[in-house]
Amino acid sequence: MPPAAETVPDRGEGARTEGERPGAADGGGSRPGEERPPARIRRSIRTRAAAAAALLTCLVLSLGGLVAGHHPFGPTTRNTVDLGQQYLPFHAYWRRLLLGEADGDLFLNWSAGFGSNFLGDYGTYLSSPFDLLVVLFPADRIELALYVVTAAKITAAGAAMAVLLLRLRRGPWQIAAVLGAAYALCGWTLNYGTTVPMWLDGLLAFPLLCLVGEWARGGRRPVLGPLVVALAWYANFYTAYMATLGAAVVLTVRLLTESGPARRRLAGLLRASWSVLLGIGLATPLVLVIYVATKTADPTPEVTFTAVAWTEVFARLLPATASVASPALFIGTPALALALTLPFNGTVALRTRLAWTAAIVLVALSLQWGPTHLLWHAGASPNGIPYRQTFVLCGLLLIAAWLSTARGLPPLPALLGGAAVLAALAFAARGSLVVDRWTYPAFAAALVLAALAAVAVLLARRYRVGVKVLPALAVVLLVVAQAGEAAVTGGRIAEQSLNQVHWSPRVGPWQEDMRRAVAGNDAWPRHRTDPGELPGGNDVLLVGGQSSEYYSSLTAESYNKTLSALGFGFWAKGRHLTTLDNPVTDAIFSIGTRMRSTPTDRVTTDSLPEADITVTDTPVPPLVTVRPDVRLPARGTGAGAGTGTGAGAGTGAESDDGTRAVFGDSAFANQELLLGSRVYTVPEQVRRTDGPGGATTLTASCPAGSGVWLWAPELKAHATLAGGRPVSFFGGLPSVQGPMRTLGTVPASGSVTIELRGSERPALPRQPIGCLDQKRLDAAVRALTATGATDVEVSGHTLTAELPPGSTGTAVIAVPRVSGWSCAAGDAAPAPARSHLGLLAVPLDSTTTSITCSFRPPGLRAGGAIGAVALLVLLALGFRGRFARRASRVHLESASGSSDGK
Repeated sequence: MPPAAETVPDRGEGARTEGERPGAADGGGSRPGEERPPARIRRSIRTRAAAAAALLTCLVLSLGGLVAGHHPFGPTTRNTVDLGQQYLPFHAYWRRLLLGEADGDLFLNWSAGFGSNFLGDYGTYLSSPFDLLVVLFPADRIELALYVVTAAKITAAGAAMAVLLLRLRRGPWQIAAVLGAAYALCGWTLNYGTTVPMWLDGLLAFPLLCLVGEWARGGRRPVLGPLVVALAWYANFYTAYMATLGAAVVLTVRLLTESGPARRRLAGLLRASWSVLLGIGLATPLVLVIYVATKTADPTPEVTFTAVAWTEVFARLLPATASVASPALFIGTPALALALTLPFNGTVALRTRLAWTAAIVLVALSLQWGPTHLLWHAGASPNGIPYRQTFVLCGLLLIAAWLSTARGLPPLPALLGGAAVLAALAFAARGSLVVDRWTYPAFAAALVLAALAAVAVLLARRYRVGVKVLPALAVVLLVVAQAGEAAVTGGRIAEQSLNQVHWSPRVGPWQEDMRRAVAGNDAWPRHRTDPGELPGGNDVLLVGGQSSEYYSSLTAESYNKTLSALGFGFWAKGRHLTTLDNPVTDAIFSIGTRMRSTPTDRVTTDSLPEADITVTDTPVPPLVTVRPDVRLPARGTGAGAGTGTGAGAGTGAESDDGTRAVFGDSAFANQELLLGSRVYTVPEQVRRTDGPGGATTLTASCPAGSGVWLWAPELKAHATLAGGRPVSFFGGLPSVQGPMRTLGTVPASGSVTIELRGSERPALPRQPIGCLDQKRLDAAVRALTATGATDVEVSGHTLTAELPPGSTGTAVIAVPRVSGWSCAAGDAAPAPARSHLGLLAVPLDSTTTSITCSFRPPGLRAGGAIGAVALLVLLALGFRGRFARRASRVHLESASGSSDGK
């Protein structure tokens, strides 16, 4: 912050010295009489700024983790909500896939969801280049790997913003580095990004896409620009879309504040638009797969956006505030104070001040208005965090801070004006519920340090004393203020989040022991090995095996309906299917080995105990069975009769005679329908008695010795069979559906008495009780095994099976029939797979001895065609540019030769 440069008037964003080509300036233009530094020096300055921003970002992020005591700087888990249940397991699976240890390939994941569209999940959670870092860590350090990936993304975002600031306007690289780190460590990052690491690619994309706009303004880098856009959209198209809108705002302001003919500005806009369209085209092979998968995903309930009170918005500008319901706008008190000086800073051109101030105000208002809220979120109001685009506004505020400070400390009137606005915002936020006990102390401390930094610069400017020491001291004070406030904010947000939301424990002995047990018993594809219930979510991706458990934004609606109708449970409004420990569904889905585990101690946020693991092997049919298309008679209303009204009703299979079997409103009947045999006794009459204190008693009769199963999707209570132990049920539709659970064995009297405690008059299905006859089930398994496949092989995303000679009817594959499957019987041409009650089905004739099914993610072929065209266009642009440069050199050499000849 050299004092001699602080009072030089600014000529505006687009000012250029005579003969300077547009966009070549290292910022908004050179000052009168000042020569632009050579390109080598400019690159060196940007490199120093980027390196300093990255280092500062990494140190402060680590300091925040140290304050909170979170892994890897302390024992406390940081696996809150989806970080522990989605991103951590997916990264563990991604590591195994990269190392060739996973069941599946880039197209299909055989481990989760009984076979799921992995390319869609890859594009949603794992397509960032930073995610490749997981291969550098051992399997038992996957939490550390994910933290490093997260920190690398945040660090890169800080470096990119520092480079962008220097590209917008020349100034002290030290200040650019501090503001770049402030962007990377904004409230959006600390409150949302660190626990949703896939969104952090958008944080990095915003400054990179702004740089693409700057290149387009100057007609530079016509090939690199589209490649940067493609990388941003490939890494995470959801937040890249928001970053693209933000970059469009920045480009618009730059073009409006640029001097020169309108034709040149229009050309820059067209070049930028072309770069974006071409870049998105290059990313379309992946983006289109994700888009198509979202159309078949289980829908979440519609959300109507309601703007939060402005008091809450103002409060989120302050440190140590946390909420998922309001925009996380914290950028650091010193940076915010500098941003608020821009409207009052007379050393900045009036047009520049007006344009940037208007842009920031309009973007802030757009966060609060329904139509623009939908625009920011691609037309769909999201569940959960409604202000996911906030990082763009944080970036705009930091650009404003830089424009007001790049030529030196703003004049005293501007400082006073900014301070007055800052004080008004802090005062207006005093009644907010998100204000923490640390908020105002941290705010005051940072403000004092920022004021001392300003005083140091003013002393050096006015009295010409300490012209080197005082500005350096000012930078140190600014760094301490920003870094200290960000560290406190990160630590407090982490602590508050752990107390307010669901968390998963650290990866520890429980999962490690289970991983070894699964590896020692895995028999895929002869049959599945299910690790059972573990303390996190999606744990099959952590420990291996093949399970129904699957939690993804792309969980297919058909998969949810099928499993829900069979008595499986779910979380997250149907997008997180759980495992079901039931011998009938184990037979249906060929789960021959089931793990069960119980902890040896209490699970806490600081530790995960060891577990006692039992392994149970049970004879089950092969993965491919042959059904003679004989339908069971309907058991009660709707079961198998095409008039189902319960969960999953409508999921069916068309038989050769044109009839259609569909699931009904009884999970027991649905299991029998899919198994093809009667194995339950379902009491026709269940007497219900509602007593005082939330106690409900169910009584019925069943054969002695059979197993009692209770199916109550909405029940949130404890159920106890007379003489047995309590069993917990956790239903709560529409968000949570409890799975079917066993309560014990029917006594010799045949009387079944179940007591429910916990829910006031709980809602129960029409047939809540089923009594399983194990001998009937064993007979059904033997029959399916005798006529089932003699050999099953799985390779990547393809399954082949050899069938007994003379097989007729339908081959049913214990894999969900989701979009993308094609199958063929024998040497026939592949065709879209048919469905038998939600599972893959292939019609057979007496000559068929083998079947083959293969999965291709929907949208891949069309996306690949678009991407290929975009690539050809980009290559053509590159060759054309190279040819033009070569022709230009030849022309100059010829002209030089002619001149020498004269």
